Amino acid sequence: MLYIIVLILVALIAFSVYHKVNTAVCTSNRRLEGKTAVVTGGTSGLGLVIAKDFAKRGAKVIVACPFEEEGTNARQQIIRESGNENVLFKYLDLSSLTSVREFVKEIQKTENRLDILVNNAGVGIPGDFLTKDGLNFIMQVNYYGHFLLTILLLPLLKKTGTKSDPARIVNMSSLAHRYASSDVDNYNRAGYWLTIRTYCNSKLCLVFFSKELTRRLSDTNVVVNCSDPGYAATKIYNSASEFLGFLAFTLILLFANTAFQGAQTAIYLGVDEAVKGSGEYFKNCKQIAAASKANNETSIRKLWEQSLRLVKLSVEELRELNFL
Repeated sequence: MLYIIVLILVALIAFSVYHKVNTAVCTSNRRLEGKTAVVTGGTSGLGLVIAKDFAKRGAKVIVACPFEEEGTNARQQIIRESGNENVLFKYLDLSSLTSVREFVKEIQKTENRLDILVNNAGVGIPGDFLTKDGLNFIMQVNYYGHFLLTILLLPLLKKTGTKSDPARIVNMSSLAHRYASSDVDNYNRAGYWLTIRTYCNSKLCLVFFSKELTRRLSDTNVVVNCSDPGYAATKIYNSASEFLGFLAFTLILLFANTAFQGAQTAIYLGVDEAVKGSGEYFKNCKQIAAASKANNETSIRKLWEQSLRLVKLSVEELRELNFL
């Protein structure tokens, strides 16, 4: 019996080493001087790595998060490690539609271009309750908030992108989207799903969103793709229960990418000139197939209509974007 346990442990460790060694790194040396990037959740984990990378390439980087001290500290760290002073922290609480609109107004007031938008911020567990906007907390932070943010920033993204150098939107999905429900009508309910299923649903929503937005932006110079970071060691698991936290910690030790490794595909999608398509799903810096359920046109359209209604976009705003 002990012999079998040892064999299993050795096999797990061997698989873990193989997995970590074979994680891709973005090799593009493209510079980003004169460009502006917004990274949500850019103060820790994957977002911090992404923001540092863009800053090292010379971009103006705006890191967005709902914690003032964390944002200020991250800004100072990015400046210190990149040597780029053109790094800003701006307050953004994705669990508040009002905060999203205020953030966009600030960006519209201070920025004349937006080249890269990385929708990275996310929460895991717990979080199965309704916000003041009447939205499921996990769904709002991971998806609905980013949906509204992206839609409202589209005029600036469209203005910036060119045929040879399109503006880029990167949505941070994950392997979890493969375990989501296809029951779009009940995505926003609190207490209806196991919390982990709600998280999975939010990641499928980002894939749906990328596909529908690609269709609607087909005649523009804006591209949108999904990044899968793999199972990455980030703070998203910090609020888990004691048991789930222990389980996550064990899995992190064996199988998780570091934040640096998990960020590489998003960096690739943000900077590499080899990225030409839109509406695709990427992992390890290469395009792969998303779950088959992610191609369900009925679900994609239904989520789009539901999202427009739940984030309270006005008829005037939709008409301006030619989304009516």
